[in-house]
Amino acid sequence: MDKIISFVLIVFICCICTGSNSPFSTGKIPSLKTVFKEDFMVGAALNRHQINETDPMATAFISGQFNTLTPENDMKAALIHPEWDRYNFAEADKIISYAQQHHMQVNAHTLIWHSQLPAFVLQMRDKDSLHQFFKDHISVIASRYDGKVYSWDVVNEALNEDGTMRKSLFLKYLGDDYVVEAFQLAGKAATHTKLYYNDYNIEQPKKRAGAVALIRKIQAAGTRIDGVGIQGHWHLGKVPLKEIEESILEFSALGIDVMFTELDISVLPDPKGVEGADVNQQKAYNSVLNPYAGSLPDSIQEQLAGDYENLFRLFLKHKDKISRVTFWGVNDGDSWLNNWPVPGRTNYPLLFDRQFNPKMAFNKVVALQPGTGTK
Repeated sequence: MDKIISFVLIVFICCICTGSNSPFSTGKIPSLKTVFKEDFMVGAALNRHQINETDPMATAFISGQFNTLTPENDMKAALIHPEWDRYNFAEADKIISYAQQHHMQVNAHTLIWHSQLPAFVLQMRDKDSLHQFFKDHISVIASRYDGKVYSWDVVNEALNEDGTMRKSLFLKYLGDDYVVEAFQLAGKAATHTKLYYNDYNIEQPKKRAGAVALIRKIQAAGTRIDGVGIQGHWHLGKVPLKEIEESILEFSALGIDVMFTELDISVLPDPKGVEGADVNQQKAYNSVLNPYAGSLPDSIQEQLAGDYENLFRLFLKHKDKISRVTFWGVNDGDSWLNNWPVPGRTNYPLLFDRQFNPKMAFNKVVALQPGTGTK
């Protein structure tokens, strides 16, 4: 009955919006998943409210625009495995159900990451205990969702900016080969699932070299790795197109898929001392760092549109090597960049504004495909 009511609400909202300025108006805007259906999958990171379909308008919009999703938090270790002998599958199961209902693929995120670990893991100081958690966590979760999710980010952000291994809890206690073992365990548990390595700034030469070396190490061990995810957290006017293209070519030459997994372009200045996209970096609020609290000037909208246009032109140039482009959020209001690295700011990093209206950047992106411009 609840599903019937939700469906009726969605249809009602879509109907009352027809002929208005709403993006749901018939023929008002094209669908990203349709525009790029012959090129690559297009997805978004979804939060718990979206998965639980608390907003029928958001549900209709998401299912209309995207054909793949990444759960923002609910498959990370702290939430899905909160205690040594207890797993919380309720929210993750809802993700699977949501994707099936709306005909979307799930990129599960993430099995092994140094951040958002359960408290009991952070307190471990024993190699054997950590190794047991490591093996159980990967094997139990990957096997449970094998065939239900399309892919896993098996290991997330294992590298420093210079390409060396991050000094995480896993490196300290399990050694240099923990990434290889993670892929071995995932490969055994999830034979019907794509296995990916995911990281930020791996388009930059030093970190890219570290990622290439890590992938080759996995491959040399006879272990399956199907792709690499370049996160794509970039800044206005500083999207590194040359390095991105070099990375597409270099990673593809390893015989694996290339994806852009957490795409957004921040329009706000970052405080000094912030490097990369490490979620643990936090700086105090300063109004100087929040220059567009009320709205985004047209000149910045135009610059953002130009950055996205150039970026998607590059994606289309190499569409034979790119399998997926995923935005980290659906609209500007969802973005983590409103609170990182400075809490309480107003950022505008995505293709849709806070009311789901397409921005100039969206128009530029879809216009790259003939016959799909907005009306």
